[in-house]
Amino acid sequence: MLLAACLATAQDQASIQITGAVKRPLTLFGDDLAKMPRASVRTTNKGMETVYEGVWLHEVLKKGGVPQGSELRGKALAGYVLAEAHDGYQVVFSLGELDPAFIDNEILLADTANGKPLFGAQGRFRLVVPKDKPGARSLRMLTKLEVVQLRK
Repeated sequence: MLLAACLATAQDQASIQITGAVKRPLTLFGDDLAKMPRASVRTTNKGMETVYEGVWLHEVLKKGGVPQGSELRGKALAGYVLAEAHDGYQVVFSLGELDPAFIDNEILLADTANGKPLFGAQGRFRLVVPKDKPGARSLRMLTKLEVVQLRK
């Protein structure tokens, strides 16, 4: 029972850092995501269907002041988001592909699967990229989103 309580506390304190070339660096906890506009996606992997719920990634980036919509022009388009997992796994998304004004490829920052909080080997947070064919960028154990602006 004590172990279960410790695991629950650790899950509640899990966070995601939004850092780098942002106007407002953030640390978001599960409670913060729960207060944001919610969305869901349905995925199928090896015949198993999962419904993830969370917040669109572009909404999280907007909270950090990352350029979107009409602000995403010129130099701002030479930026990307480096998503990092607790185990060091990393994936990259260009800012353009994260903006629904540019492309129809919404990515979910999920905190639940099939109505239950993510936990254990999945981590507390996961990026779900339903339109990626191999699913390799659907990163589990998400801990950090770093916005990087390339210079030319």
